[in-house]
Amino acid sequence: MLLPLFLAMLWGGSQALDLFKLQVQESVMVQEGLCVVVPCSIFYPSRGWSPTTPAYGFWFRDQSPRPSLPVATNKPGQDVDTDTQGRFQLLGDPRESCSLLIREAHLEDTSLYFFRFERGDYVKYNFMEYKFYLQVTALTQKPAIYVPEILQPGHQVTLFCAFNWIFDECPVPAVSWIGNTVSANGASPRTSYFSELTFTPRPQDHNTELTCRVDFSGEGVSTQNTVWLSVAYAPKDLIISISDTDEPALEPRGKNLHLEVKKGQSLQLLCAVDSLPLATLSWTLQDRVLSWSHPLGSTTLELALPRVKAEDAGRYTCRAENRLGFLSRSLDLSVRYAPENLKVVISRANHTALENLESGASLQVLEGQSLRLLCVAHGNPPAQLSWTHRGRTVSPSQPSDPGVLELPQIQTEQEGEFTCRAQNPLGSQNISLSLSVVSPPQLLGPSCSQEDEGLRCSCSSRARPAPSLRWRLGEGLLAGELSNASFEVSSSSAGPWANSSLSLREGLSSGLRLSCEALNAHGARSGSVLLLPDEKELASRAFSSGVSLGTGVTTFLFLCFILILVRALRKKWTQAEVPAATSAPAPAPAPAPGKAPRSRFSRRSMILDYINVIPKAGPLPPPDGHSPEARKNQKELHLVSHNCPGPKSSPQASEAENNQEELHYAVLNFPGLRPWETQRPKGTHPEYAEIQFH
Repeated sequence: MLLPLFLAMLWGGSQALDLFKLQVQESVMVQEGLCVVVPCSIFYPSRGWSPTTPAYGFWFRDQSPRPSLPVATNKPGQDVDTDTQGRFQLLGDPRESCSLLIREAHLEDTSLYFFRFERGDYVKYNFMEYKFYLQVTALTQKPAIYVPEILQPGHQVTLFCAFNWIFDECPVPAVSWIGNTVSANGASPRTSYFSELTFTPRPQDHNTELTCRVDFSGEGVSTQNTVWLSVAYAPKDLIISISDTDEPALEPRGKNLHLEVKKGQSLQLLCAVDSLPLATLSWTLQDRVLSWSHPLGSTTLELALPRVKAEDAGRYTCRAENRLGFLSRSLDLSVRYAPENLKVVISRANHTALENLESGASLQVLEGQSLRLLCVAHGNPPAQLSWTHRGRTVSPSQPSDPGVLELPQIQTEQEGEFTCRAQNPLGSQNISLSLSVVSPPQLLGPSCSQEDEGLRCSCSSRARPAPSLRWRLGEGLLAGELSNASFEVSSSSAGPWANSSLSLREGLSSGLRLSCEALNAHGARSGSVLLLPDEKELASRAFSSGVSLGTGVTTFLFLCFILILVRALRKKWTQAEVPAATSAPAPAPAPAPGKAPRSRFSRRSMILDYINVIPKAGPLPPPDGHSPEARKNQKELHLVSHNCPGPKSSPQASEAENNQEELHYAVLNFPGLRPWETQRPKGTHPEYAEIQFH
């Protein structure tokens, strides 16, 4: 009978156990001084109590030894733990809720907690299988301050402070603002989880502190957060730093920055500025932008100059700009290097174009021409320039500008190498040019004399380079070394001189035109000989009484008359620009009665065989045709100068162009008669003709 009763009691207890349940989270975490609510629900059997029966709940620490006092209860008159009294509190309807409110949590509150429920005579139960663990940590949470990243000076702004720990059952903390920007009214605390502050930023508010403080009731637990205000301002404190690969960075001080570096050195320029918002930085050389920072701005910008070149010299400017203004600073960079790019600029007389010559160039200049040489070099410091000629220093034409060398009226002795030297403390460079003097031909001759079997003419010319000579006989052209039965041409040259002789053995006739031509790359000259007809009667009368003094005087006056006539005709021909050598030969006198005209002249009986036209020239050495050996093959020849009054030639007719035929002096050769051997009287003018008698 006892066994069935025991089994029934055992079965009833097991069923009752299944009816007691508790829903609570296993772990709860809260920071020291804060408030937390632990939600909890209870389920129990409907036995031993009526709807009016009160329900009592108790929360205990689960520790050993088991405490006798709960930390919280709703039972009137029940004592509680003094450490938790007033801080731990049951919430809700105790008949169905076991939620626990914990205020101002202490670190010592960390523990396991279990719940006991009582209602009526039957429901009295410790929910040991349903516990939660409370963990109290140090207070680290701070209020959040919402402030614009950059405050605009003079523009009103509102800031916000909020504490993100809100439970309806927890008491509201007090929030206050602390800082230079806070007015008296804004400084008083306000009970809330949220607070705002309105003010107008000033430039001096930049980098000042603003604090939001949250105070909890109780034992003075509080938390706060501090921010630094950022008030916008224009760029300021711009600094340019300099560094190279060998030395530490430098910071040039002063308003005007200057830096000297050697060519080939690596360099880095760093620009740093203070601004808010961040400024856009840029590097410029003169007016050319070299680099710039990100569009959103930067505090520094670097400019790398690897292996500095001469053209890298100039003014480098760093500019910083934001919406509130801009600021710039410059650095003058000087690149030191030895002289380079040395060249000579040539300016010739009557030429507007300039010539640039490199080292080793050859320069040809006309004799008598003016020349200006300008030596130009690049270098830093500026190079000292000097000129040498054939190794000897030449004084500069302009002491203030030693690179200029004036060469007026260049002569042959100025030929040779001219060298310009550019030098500074870092090195030197030379440039040389070879100057050669050239000139157009100057003609001596032609001059002709009678030989036993014909006529021999010689012609000489001086020029640089040496000219080439050729003879023009009628329509034929004779040059070089030629020889046949009618003529023989021989030529020679030495230095600037060229000589040529022409021997005519036959083919001489009245009116035959013979000319000598000299030419080189810089000009040409020509002189002509015109053969005239022979008049026997004139020759007989002119020389039959040559043994007496009266006849000589008559002949002298006659010849002066002929000279005056020739000079007058020459002036007329010059003004008409008709070469004298092309004029027709003078008509021969009529033949004597009873005598037939001569179709060919006789070499042994002619009076006026020919007229030699010799160009006017300066002092020249005697050509080959006037050498002593040449005179051996000629008949005796004596030069007699006579001073005959007459008109002088005009200056315009005294010189002709290089390529024109010259008719400046007439030499009349009369074969068969020996003149008086006299000297030119004093006071005679060199412009008068020289008359040669043969």
